[in-house]
Amino acid sequence: MAPVFGRRLRRGTVTAAVAAAAVAALAASQAPGVTDVPRDGQAAGASDTPPPSGDSATGDSPYYTDLPPLQSPVPPNGGDKKAEAGVPATVLDAYKKAETALNTDKPGCNLPWQLLAAIGKVESGHAGGGRVDASGTTLKPILGPVLNGNGFAKITDTDKGAYDGDVTHDRAVGPMQFIPSTWATSGRDGNNDGKKDPNNIYDAALAAAHYLCANGRDLSVEADLHKAILSYNRSTEYLNTVLSWLEFYRKGTHEVPDGKGVLPDERSDSRFPGPSPSPTSPSTPSPKPPAKQKPKPNPGKDKPGNNDGSNGSSGGSNKPSPPNGGGGSERPEPGSPADRVKDLANAGTGTLTATAGDAFAERVEVRALSKSGAFVAGVKVKFTVVGTTDTRFDGGARTVTVTTGSTGKAIAPVLEAGERTGRFTVRATVVGRTVPGVDFTAEVTARQADALARTSDKPLVCEAGKEFADRVEVKATYKGRAAAGVAASAMMVTSASDATASDKGPYFKGADGKPIRMLKGLKTDANGLLKLPRIYADDAAGTYLLRIATAGGGILTVELKVNAAPDTTPTPSDSASATPSTTPSASPRA
Repeated sequence: MAPVFGRRLRRGTVTAAVAAAAVAALAASQAPGVTDVPRDGQAAGASDTPPPSGDSATGDSPYYTDLPPLQSPVPPNGGDKKAEAGVPATVLDAYKKAETALNTDKPGCNLPWQLLAAIGKVESGHAGGGRVDASGTTLKPILGPVLNGNGFAKITDTDKGAYDGDVTHDRAVGPMQFIPSTWATSGRDGNNDGKKDPNNIYDAALAAAHYLCANGRDLSVEADLHKAILSYNRSTEYLNTVLSWLEFYRKGTHEVPDGKGVLPDERSDSRFPGPSPSPTSPSTPSPKPPAKQKPKPNPGKDKPGNNDGSNGSSGGSNKPSPPNGGGGSERPEPGSPADRVKDLANAGTGTLTATAGDAFAERVEVRALSKSGAFVAGVKVKFTVVGTTDTRFDGGARTVTVTTGSTGKAIAPVLEAGERTGRFTVRATVVGRTVPGVDFTAEVTARQADALARTSDKPLVCEAGKEFADRVEVKATYKGRAAAGVAASAMMVTSASDATASDKGPYFKGADGKPIRMLKGLKTDANGLLKLPRIYADDAAGTYLLRIATAGGGILTVELKVNAAPDTTPTPSDSASATPSTTPSASPRA
């Protein structure tokens, strides 16, 4: 299962007054909309619409508290309005399709897709910046913290771990963060594949839309809108955060490629009293600074507008430098942030695995710490791909340099797997220092196919001693998608249960023209198709089997029928009738 979110804040970390003030500032600085919030600092209706009792969609799980950038007076933390307004293509499509479905099913609800986008933003950062496949399923499950009552709500297991992998307590699941008990009653099949999957953005967005429209709500009415949002997470802070993003998205959004969306930040600034917790595995705990200790400012770098750059996009201090922008030989000036670094630690990097040709879902994250354990900002960290591999960082670089943000974190760009399979290392080092680096093992696995099917249902029949008229063509798929470049083999076998190569019956021809009954080194084309060489029949009639197998477990057995050749041997009666008579015939009498 996927690691727990490392950048989600506990409910209550941000006070209602501070969050609402930011919403009010947003409303004051931009054109008014349907979610205008009074400037007294609290969302309209919040005081007379207390958080509902009972269950909520998310079990009141933690959520991202980032607010959208303002147009005035100054965008907080250097926020890039254009970048923040970008929504990953598949995720955006899911939000809009859910709105269309609700316009048909519940036209009186008046659900705007921008509300789904606002909730999707604070719940998962739009599925982690759009880390979804073509069907809308997240590349790995998105899980909230364990709801064991330790700083969060306590919800004992309701699904036997079916959705969240936890048989003791529940966890919020998927891009819209439903707890299993809510999904059991509210789940939907948004992409018509016959399944209700909380990790699929189409399913989750449609479920969220129906959930928000429950109880006959009309979301064009402010009070109903607020009740709907509060039913999702019973927190006034949550209400204000969602309203701010709803207002922001109503001003305009645009589509960005999947996987390129802006990830929520985990920075600590004037809106947040302290850094967000970064739960990691027990073996790699995320260090926390001593109480009240903050990183020292770095003149010229830690200016207002820098952020932790968790998305690696422009506008933040975590923007990668050119590949040759810094190396171990570069010596920082005395008194620079690098001189204060004592340790470089793993900041929650999960398993680094990708299929050949795909992007790695995880990104390498490290944190620079001082001797006292405080975060050190403004430190150049070099990430290097080490080993025999053709994997590179996004853009083709083997080495990149990233500067740590205000919580001491540096995040490498996305790794793009090459075609060479096997393990390699990604190494993180502090530029100009002898501080021990951190090595991460990464692995590229072979392209896979889990299913094979013939592209034709025409029977394969041949006369003994001749050539089959039709060639065998199959299509390989992986999780329903065409599997390109997958290694395959083909072999004539004795039976469906016995993979032993047959020594008689149909055969392929080798380069020397001799019969062979096993082919290796085959590979599917860009569309997942594989067409085998021509097949010939020997003199043995009967029904035979051809077994085609791919990496990843795709197996298909094809039946080949060989009919006996017509018998051309003359019969005795035919021979007698064909022999000329030697007895003279009687001549008629004159």
